[in-house]
Amino acid sequence: MPQLGETVSEGKITKWFKSAGDVVKPGDNLFEIETDKVSMEVPSIAAGTLTEIRVQTGAVALVGAVVAVIAGEGGATASAPAAAAAAPPPSAPKAPPATFAAVPQARVPQPSGPLDPFFEVRTPSRNFGPAMTAGGASVTPLARRLAGENDIDLSRVSGSGPHGRIVAADVEKALSSGAGRGAPATAAGMSATQVKALYQGVEFDEVPLDGMRSTIARRLVEAKQTIPHFYLTADVTMDALLKIREEANAGAPKEGPAAYKLSVNDFVIKALALALQRVPAANAVWAGDRILRFKHSDVGVAVAIEGGLLTPVVRNAESKPLSAISNEMRDLAARAKEKKLKPAEYQGGASAISNLGMYGVREFSAIINPPHATILAVGASQRRPVEAADGSVKFVSQMTVTLSCDHRVVDGALGAELLAAFKALVESPVRMLV
Repeated sequence: MPQLGETVSEGKITKWFKSAGDVVKPGDNLFEIETDKVSMEVPSIAAGTLTEIRVQTGAVALVGAVVAVIAGEGGATASAPAAAAAAPPPSAPKAPPATFAAVPQARVPQPSGPLDPFFEVRTPSRNFGPAMTAGGASVTPLARRLAGENDIDLSRVSGSGPHGRIVAADVEKALSSGAGRGAPATAAGMSATQVKALYQGVEFDEVPLDGMRSTIARRLVEAKQTIPHFYLTADVTMDALLKIREEANAGAPKEGPAAYKLSVNDFVIKALALALQRVPAANAVWAGDRILRFKHSDVGVAVAIEGGLLTPVVRNAESKPLSAISNEMRDLAARAKEKKLKPAEYQGGASAISNLGMYGVREFSAIINPPHATILAVGASQRRPVEAADGSVKFVSQMTVTLSCDHRVVDGALGAELLAAFKALVESPVRMLV
């Protein structure tokens, strides 16, 4: 079971793409896993024959646990249980472990003994809220989700993990035995039992929460409760940008590796990235007991996918030409919708953009994605009447944008300066081309 994020200690296998006896090669998808953060496919890193599947579909495994065995050419089939597997002799060569891309982060103290599979690394920049507990015992994210889906009261579940921590296996045991049923109301709202009691005699379908939707719900509640939001709104004139976009697309290569087609969102990404460079104090995130300010502008872009959303990040966006941003964003969005992004492609970033203009939304306010300190909500471009310098009325294309700010990092004047820099770049887009 691979490690997909430093706070992920276990994952649920939702699908096997291969069966015992199948020949596999590096890059072949073996199985699909679901954690509290993401659902994704896990490829093989070795060639050979899949001789044994130890963790079946629907079961939960700890990070680092052996879920299957692949025997190479001439290799023996490992059929003994994992607990009885003998350790290799000291002289035997040791295969390198699988590696997964991860966002660089500050060093944190590590346990002196063997790594406990339940150990969680929490750094200030990645701590998105208080540790999840039930009756004083800590709970793994997946165990929390399984309990919520099955109406299990975690205060009535005994944990089998270190220091009494409740893991997914404990919830599944309580579910099979019937113990812990009837979760009480919590600070997050009424329990499923209490809500359904209000709709007796009414027809409805129950949609279980997957790991992604559970995480979105939890993190956005935490963000709204813990981040002191304030909002700044501006109307941006789009005529010059729309003209340059039309001319650029008309002259762009239509085929081959150099082909591109610019969208308004590509200009928005570039403009925000350059604005963050012009107002470096706003190019920052909240890190618990400090603020982290960045040299480059890494801009996240919210992408709607089935069952939720992901925010892939365009790295060093301030230094990339619009054509490169356009092609990179198109690739990231396509793989986000297929749930094929690597964690390093959607974690981190200094700010984010949420664009609902394509749905005809005039304006809205977005919730900040921790640990970011800002997010820009982008509405639709519309023809609107404005007063000209001579007092006459003329029609121009305008777009309303709203900048949500974390007051702990960005004060009112600083946020206004960032929004003004963004507005100036969009209204004079030639500045983005030099």
